[in-house]
Amino acid sequence: MSLRFEDRWIWDSWPYTDADGRHHLFYLQADRSLDDPVARHMNPSIGHAVSDDWRDWEVLPDALAPRTTPGWDDGTTWTGSVIQGPSGRYHLFYTGATRAEGCFVQRIGRADSDDLIAWERFGEEPLLEADPTWYEKVDGPWHDEAWRDPWVLPDPDGDGWHMLITARAREGEVYSRGVVGHAWSADLDRWEVRPPLSEPGKFGQMEVMQYVEIDGRPHLVFCTGAAELNQTMHPPGQLGGMWLVDGPGLLGPWDVNRARRVDHASLYAARVITDIDGEPKLLGFSDLVDGAFVGELLDPVPITFET
Repeated sequence: MSLRFEDRWIWDSWPYTDADGRHHLFYLQADRSLDDPVARHMNPSIGHAVSDDWRDWEVLPDALAPRTTPGWDDGTTWTGSVIQGPSGRYHLFYTGATRAEGCFVQRIGRADSDDLIAWERFGEEPLLEADPTWYEKVDGPWHDEAWRDPWVLPDPDGDGWHMLITARAREGEVYSRGVVGHAWSADLDRWEVRPPLSEPGKFGQMEVMQYVEIDGRPHLVFCTGAAELNQTMHPPGQLGGMWLVDGPGLLGPWDVNRARRVDHASLYAARVITDIDGEPKLLGFSDLVDGAFVGELLDPVPITFET
């Protein structure tokens, strides 16, 4: 069974498997009473459910919502990732935006938990924002300042922590500027923005990134809608959706122009998980079907590439 609500849409999600092998899923949600699915982006909260098999879900208390007093994340709490830090506490890194800026400027912050259920914000300010040395700011040609979807993971050699970020280069053709944003931290509290791990190319933006090894080979996973593709570098009529590309390792460089699209009509914002049969599959939501927004989680999808 997919995770579907009569009263709520759900879309982007991110998993965390605990020490007991239970799969936690954190997801964006918004009330269907909004009628217009586009309005969900400005009315989100972060829901939480658990499963033993990636299919049957038990809904838990919501994890986080925009703050009710003025602040950097009083407009949105968008996509992120969850890890367990060296202290044993859990950390939810997420995207925030403020209504004072029309929610056009994205920043990244953190909430902490002892049990994955009750979350408290880490400080009153964001952890990091786009550095104009390398990244496009809100005064560029795009519709917003892209700096979101933090995917946090430890350095393979033990040198701190890395964050992969949906970002845009400060130069280049409008629909080519999507890059793999990058930041590093020694302690998860203080972050240093670093140059992107890819060059501009085929995508205006690459959303909801994940680094994962599949069959022992490093892969970058991301999604891009058809409207954000660099049409001059894709076949006519190219669909949006999920994309994967292999690379030399976590820090790349990633040649995103080699990315291949997953052959699925509506899957979006999916993460690679290890399914109950031991195979890597994609877990994400159903976006558009026959032009209508669906907004429900799909059962795990096999990784089959478009030909």
